[in-house]
Amino acid sequence: MHRGMKNGIGVGSCGLACLTAVALTAPSAHAQWPQWGGRDRNFAVESGKLSTAWSTEGPKKIWSHAFGPGYSSIVVDGGKLYAMYRAADDEVVAALDAESGKTLWEHKYAAPLPEGMDPQFGKGPNSTPAVSGDRIYAAGVTGVLSCLDKNTGKIVWTTDLEKDQGVKGPHFGYSASPLVYKDSVIVSGGGAGHGMLAFDAATGKLRWAKQDFEDVYSSPILISVEGDDQIVLLAEAKVVGVSPKDGELVWSQPHENQWKTNISTPIWGSDGILYVTSGGEAGSRGLKLKKKADKTEVEEVWATRKMAVGQGNTVRVGDMVYGSSGGDGPMFITAINAKTGALAWRERGFGKAMMLHGDGKLLILDEDGNLAIAEPTAESLKVISKSQVLKKPAWTAPTLVGTRLYVRDNEQIMALDLGMGSG
Repeated sequence: MHRGMKNGIGVGSCGLACLTAVALTAPSAHAQWPQWGGRDRNFAVESGKLSTAWSTEGPKKIWSHAFGPGYSSIVVDGGKLYAMYRAADDEVVAALDAESGKTLWEHKYAAPLPEGMDPQFGKGPNSTPAVSGDRIYAAGVTGVLSCLDKNTGKIVWTTDLEKDQGVKGPHFGYSASPLVYKDSVIVSGGGAGHGMLAFDAATGKLRWAKQDFEDVYSSPILISVEGDDQIVLLAEAKVVGVSPKDGELVWSQPHENQWKTNISTPIWGSDGILYVTSGGEAGSRGLKLKKKADKTEVEEVWATRKMAVGQGNTVRVGDMVYGSSGGDGPMFITAINAKTGALAWRERGFGKAMMLHGDGKLLILDEDGNLAIAEPTAESLKVISKSQVLKKPAWTAPTLVGTRLYVRDNEQIMALDLGMGSG
């Protein structure tokens, strides 16, 4: 057990006495999918009724639109889509009409890859923008953080994390998505005293820079531990909780693989279990967080290597966590118990995959571009329909709003109708 000091944490206002997951504190009134992973960064959404009877051609395509390379997922807000792509040595933040796919505006800026950045997994952009109010916050692969007017694409403020803030960039480029907390924008960084940074959301003024993390790729999440708001980040060799008020460390727990590369976003449960996973020898852990006096206590409840998600995301539904587990060999869609770590089942048939949960079903998109709708049970995964919709590598997490699914690869962005009767 590790006992971490609470240092100046502000009291949360989520209105729940128990441990709860917390969404953006000030999302746009119309933002259906405002950030990485949806409202709660957990890829579990309240969707419409989804069709399971796809035609031989797959689900109904509403539109497709040429789009440049990158792995930024798709934000949906008030009838508009927002995502990022690369164009030669530039990065582009784009707004599209959700009904037609038509480009509404684009903001382009220079982003040549810096010396020392390894592009073997792509040249980015890798992170997903966040929408809050009338602003959109986007972080590029080279560390350019921009605040734009979401209606026009005009710059409100911008900062270069490396040149302006002294951040040491990750080996494979910036991948973590910005998190809006109250009136701050929180991002991961790198280097001594610059592992995490917070900026004034309105002006871009630096509020704090703390911690000594290196090579952070996982996106931070916001949780509330018995009323205390905390930012949880899976860093290169540990998972930590920090105060969003001042960046001070609240608790820390080891989680390290042989490469010191952790990518998957942690998942927070209403039972106070924090689930973390990464590829290789680190595997998965269930951490129980609770308050005692002015401290947050962290207990490792279980650990296993039977679930090791190196690249994709995970979804928790009830007591079960689902993810695409494996390494260089075969991949398995895997289910484990979040409270005990017990393996429930493993199913073949997919490459490395991203997924989300809606209408009691899993939507699985693997790196080969295969999209499937499946029903997870206590014993197995029942794949109902499966069709190839994208080209390899399809590494971007899908976005579901109502019954409309938005997906992309390195050549196009696409809207699919998954509603009943649309097969």
